[in-house]
Amino acid sequence: MRSALFVPGDSEKKLAKGLESGADALFIDLEDSVALDNKEAARTITAQFLKDTEPLKGRPELFVRINAFDTGFVEKDLAAVIPFAPEGIVLPKSEHGKDVTRLDALLRVDEVRADIEDSSIKIIAIITETAIGTLNAGTYNRSSKRLNAVSWGAEDLSADIGAIRRRNDDGSYRDIFRFARVQTLLGAIAAGVEPLDTVYPDFKDESGFQHECMEAMYDGFTGKMAIHPAQVPIINEIFTPSDEEIERAQSIVDTFEAAGNPGVLAVNGEMLDRPHLRKAEKLLARAFRV
Repeated sequence: MRSALFVPGDSEKKLAKGLESGADALFIDLEDSVALDNKEAARTITAQFLKDTEPLKGRPELFVRINAFDTGFVEKDLAAVIPFAPEGIVLPKSEHGKDVTRLDALLRVDEVRADIEDSSIKIIAIITETAIGTLNAGTYNRSSKRLNAVSWGAEDLSADIGAIRRRNDDGSYRDIFRFARVQTLLGAIAAGVEPLDTVYPDFKDESGFQHECMEAMYDGFTGKMAIHPAQVPIINEIFTPSDEEIERAQSIVDTFEAAGNPGVLAVNGEMLDRPHLRKAEKLLARAFRV
């Protein structure tokens, strides 16, 4: 997944536009972008949207971001949307791998009730929106086979810890948020799932957004969340491996295979070892998912 576009679950207009955004996934939001008094309406609108949207080739995958466990709304959210089989559920403010395991159990019951194939609904967890969640980022390994990706959130983390500023004057994140970002990346790799970078709120700042996408891609993130359709093409371009990168990666894989998969070999005067092979395999895996 390269791009995931957040869309408020109570806006029929924005949901319809989201389908045309070119995003790999829509994160239909029942949480932060929906006012408390509008939660029930958002469930109804989201359920109808899921029901009416055909599973056409090339359309975005449909994930629903439910409310956090501490709100008491999780069961209501799931009951409203699971009968219409979204591709996945986004769990906000996850504080431990056990939260994903708990969600897995709830989904299993709802899948049976809706006569949906067991474990067909995926989970994406946002794991560093609280202080305790940030410290527990390494607990997601074997939390659930459904877990597909993890991400992080600077906005909620700043509220939880009482930070006045998230960024320095040059636009870079302050240390605590850089720490949360690194924790997310390492937690994802340890769990064997995709790391998605967080949103960039200033959707009019195209150059700043491009820079942040590039930095995330360089560090190992495989995609990024978006808050506006204008951000989607930039994300898709930056997180799609180039033809040259794909060709080089395929050459590395082919060379190791032809040589009997040794520990190290020389290619055009360059010494390549097993980490180079693993990087090439990961790049090809990303390319083939596009």
